[in-house]
Amino acid sequence: MELKLKLEQLHQRVNGLKDQIQTEEATKTAFVMPFIQILGYDIFNPTEVIPEFIADIGTKKGEKVDFVIKKDNEPILIIECKSWKENADAHNSQLHRYYHVSKARFGVLTNGITYNFYTDLEKPNIMDEKPFFTINLDDLKDSSIKVLESFTKSGYNLESILDSAEALKYIKAIRKEFEKEIENPSDEIVKLLVNRFFERPLTANRMVIFKEYTKRALSLSISESISSRLKSALVINDNIETEKTTVSMTNIDQNNETSKVITTDEELEAFQIVKAILREKISAERIAYRDTQSYFGILLDDNNRKPICRFHFGANRKLIELFHNGKDSGEKMNLDSLDEIYNHRNELHQTIENYN
Repeated sequence: MELKLKLEQLHQRVNGLKDQIQTEEATKTAFVMPFIQILGYDIFNPTEVIPEFIADIGTKKGEKVDFVIKKDNEPILIIECKSWKENADAHNSQLHRYYHVSKARFGVLTNGITYNFYTDLEKPNIMDEKPFFTINLDDLKDSSIKVLESFTKSGYNLESILDSAEALKYIKAIRKEFEKEIENPSDEIVKLLVNRFFERPLTANRMVIFKEYTKRALSLSISESISSRLKSALVINDNIETEKTTVSMTNIDQNNETSKVITTDEELEAFQIVKAILREKISAERIAYRDTQSYFGILLDDNNRKPICRFHFGANRKLIELFHNGKDSGEKMNLDSLDEIYNHRNELHQTIENYN
């Protein structure tokens, strides 16, 4: 808890000063040195924290690392600093060179806000291209602070860090890939899931539809899991914070209203038809849909103020609502089949032209 409090205080300091910090040198002094001090190392002891440490690289002489931290007279961390205005991910080639000639097992690249920690999991004495651990003062997480404790002077344990470094690296990589799949499911993940229950061939059109289904299913599963945990927590604390529980449950119920909306195959097929028609005028990325309990709406730029058309599909009839006249309320027309959407190509094009 003490480490967390000190990091939060440093974060406040960074936010308060950064607009006045214009150089890399000032970033080191104002942000990075306090961070090193928070880890328990004596920044005024040149045998423990060595600034401008000379690291000759081959024929290059006089190359300097911003900081080297020693423990028991052995280098444990090399730190390369950039200005807080720069991206901390963009300069690891320089740190890579220093790491090669250093005896330290860990390298840190930082802009005073984000701290990327590297080691040599892939090849001995050659720094990995990607960090195994990152801590960001703008987004402090308890799990990250716990890992950082292993790098403090009192908590440093080389074996313990190396044991967990591989897990940290690959969990981070897997999580990143999972988040990408939630946002935009790949063909591979869609086939993996759908082939377990869908016995017919996955045609191109079916793949598009099932991609939408997969995206919604993953998002809904996560949303309901979070809601379930929140409800459980609220029940446990019901006797302690009754009023807060009531408010929170109301919010959860409102959020779960979206789960009552079921997007059908027909609606998604209609969306793909409209998309195909409009790609003659605009890019597909600008065409979005929102499903509600009243209608299935297709929007320009995912903007409610720019409806392209709406579909009203009931048990007995199908309607398309068009907005080509530039009015807030659309013109509803019957559809005997989804193929008849192509008959309204000109009206759909006119709607787009009206917005442009």
